Amino acid sequence: MSVERTYKEINERIKAGKAVVLTAEEVIDKVRAQGISRTAQEVDVVTTGTFGPMCSSGVFLNFGHPQPRMRMSKVWLNNVPAYAGIAAVDAYLGATELPEQDPANRNHPGEFRYGGGHVIEDLVAGREVQLKAISYGTDCYPRTKLETTISLDKINEAILFNPRNAYQNYNCAVNSTERAIYTYMGVLKPHFGNASYSTAAQLSPLLKDPYFKTIGIGTRIFLGGGIGYVAWHGTQHFPGFIKDEQGNNLTGAGGTLAVIGDLKQMSSRWLVGTSFIGYGATLTVGIGLPIPVLNEEILEYAAKPDEELYAEIVDYGLDYPNSTGRTLGRVSYAQLKSGTITLNGKEIPTAPLSSYAKAREIAGTLKSWIQKGEFLLGEPSQLLPGPDLGLKGKALT
Repeated sequence: MSVERTYKEINERIKAGKAVVLTAEEVIDKVRAQGISRTAQEVDVVTTGTFGPMCSSGVFLNFGHPQPRMRMSKVWLNNVPAYAGIAAVDAYLGATELPEQDPANRNHPGEFRYGGGHVIEDLVAGREVQLKAISYGTDCYPRTKLETTISLDKINEAILFNPRNAYQNYNCAVNSTERAIYTYMGVLKPHFGNASYSTAAQLSPLLKDPYFKTIGIGTRIFLGGGIGYVAWHGTQHFPGFIKDEQGNNLTGAGGTLAVIGDLKQMSSRWLVGTSFIGYGATLTVGIGLPIPVLNEEILEYAAKPDEELYAEIVDYGLDYPNSTGRTLGRVSYAQLKSGTITLNGKEIPTAPLSSYAKAREIAGTLKSWIQKGEFLLGEPSQLLPGPDLGLKGKALT
């Protein structure tokens, strides 16, 4: 008997305490034991999780007016510039912004000890942050300078809004050159000395619904330790597939999410300022999505194990910076998680940038929230574009 469920039916089961919820890790074992059809009849929701560096992140802040009132033209938080060209006391702080005096990579490789992501962590941790603002002054907003301290509980609003998070599938990064290179995938040793990856694979939210059959505007999610929402497709949302030699779809590739939530509900355990030597500062973000088992097809993708999920191997010494489009092959996440892969006959040690242990914890936390009736599924008002719609990126020339 085929399964067809609705969001309303699943939410009613959640409210009644009857919903069957498994993490994406747990459902793999259940499907192996009893198959897709029987598992789909029994399981209502599959939970996912990821915890890794997500550069396209930031926070909208409304500070409230000082006395006398001020229209802030330029704003700094712990000496990190925030964009103030929005309104009188609104600003947007990006995770990768650096203090103005930071040497960046002038002394290569730079350390990037502090940036916008660290300010966000300080705020969500309840620490005080130095606010400096200047203005040209107007009749209605006469004040021209302000220096004070703020904290999350003292300002009006703090809205985490991340334009590109939960990247569906990162590359496996290697380096063929004769020198170490410093990238957003970490430090890559010369002569294929190591391989880096950053996807939770069998727990990763967008690999578990590669056609975006359940993810869209209004999807309720775990975000930074609180409840957030999918607001739109993320920037650089180019959904597609890694394919085998015969052209068969193997693994989702380039989907992303734009997400939003109340920073005041979040935790510094799940929003962590992060420094990449030789590259920059960013924010490590925890995200978890629930996948409703509306039918067997959705479950089939949600139950894909590491052995059936792949990353493309890309040379970050030559091909990636020059945008050649060349790849060196593909490798399963089971192989990556084993600690070594083999490329051109050479055994290469592997290491993740994302935390699988914390991805597991996020999926488990979301499962617990649903089982307790504290988290209902948000039915999307519009699904995000999937790979069938043929979105393509544009490049500068």
